[in-house]
Amino acid sequence: MKENDVILRTVTRVVVFIILTFGVELFLSGHHNPGGGFVGGLVLSSALVLLYVVFDIETVHQGVPFDFRKIAAFGAMVSLLSGTAAAVLGKPFLSQGFGYFDLPIFGLTELATVTIFEAGVALTVIGTVVTIILSISKDV
Repeated sequence: MKENDVILRTVTRVVVFIILTFGVELFLSGHHNPGGGFVGGLVLSSALVLLYVVFDIETVHQGVPFDFRKIAAFGAMVSLLSGTAAAVLGKPFLSQGFGYFDLPIFGLTELATVTIFEAGVALTVIGTVVTIILSISKDV
């Protein structure tokens, strides 16, 4: 029997948006400030876990139809390939490059290859955390 938690579900929709925004901010600021792929991935995965706790698994899977094991594997592959790309170009493994580009809306912006590595880390963390939580929930 399901309980009617209208307030919890309504508040969760707002809180998940705030958590996702904060997670993206942590991810993007990690190059120069505390944060990055690991912490950003943990915060982003906490928003997904909150959805799984408040709503049932089938409902969340309809809205987020991803296999999180594949997301974790894809993230690990992205991280590995970003380090390997530097080695192929004759640089030490995991070397990074950066440059300043004048983007139309953002103006002068620094873009670094470390963001690709951090994206892989974030995807790996998100996939792993959500997979673990879903595995534990099947045992309960």
